[in-house]
Amino acid sequence: MRKTFGYHYFQQTHDIVTLMVIFNHSPPQNITKCYIGIEEDAIKNSLKDFRL
Repeated sequence: MRKTFGYHYFQQTHDIVTLMVIFNHSPPQNITKCYIGIEEDAIKNSLKDFRL
């Protein structure tokens, strides 16, 4: 439930700093985005239309 909240909160607000405070995480780029799966989604989206 906590991860789901974080994912949807970030998708709607793009406010990683507030989310970091809510989760009590300190470097926001590493821990919080990884925790809520944002990096995985970004990779999947970037590869979605990639063709050789």
